[in-house]
Amino acid sequence: DVPGMVKTFRLMIQDIYELPMPIICAIDGVAMGGGLELALGTDIRVCSTTAKMALSETKLAIIPGGGGTQRLPRVVGVPKAKELIFTGRDVYGEEAEKIGLVNYCVEQNDEGNAAFVKSLEIATLLQDRGPVALRMAKKAITEGFEAGPIRAGLEVEHEAYMGVIPTSDRIEALMAFR
Repeated sequence: DVPGMVKTFRLMIQDIYELPMPIICAIDGVAMGGGLELALGTDIRVCSTTAKMALSETKLAIIPGGGGTQRLPRVVGVPKAKELIFTGRDVYGEEAEKIGLVNYCVEQNDEGNAAFVKSLEIATLLQDRGPVALRMAKKAITEGFEAGPIRAGLEVEHEAYMGVIPTSDRIEALMAFR
């Protein structure tokens, strides 16, 4: 049952997207079709210079079914998303960074894991941030952006900000800042 399987895949990616903590993706090889759709469901994407990505489904006379038609335009803009989905063409590391498909493109290393190494560096930075603040920042950005008009987004931000006020993380950080 292909439609059922595609729906399950789409929902799985949405579940990842909705996780409260920042999700980092490393692309050191190929992310085609569903692989790129999975990457688009994450918050921070890192690839190597040798990475190859595409939503190539139109070459198979189908369309991306795991959320690619909705997530890609939100990441790279509607005109670029249309071009990439209509043509199904490959995008390599440096171009992916240039168009905003990934946050970082790093030179591939001899081990073939440069994007993974960079992802661990980012994760290490996040490890030192307040966990409640990270969750509330993700909520404010994601839900605020999806709320539509900026005033609605500002309300989401306010609610998220109120979520960090009573935390011990905030008090400890303020005391350390002094």
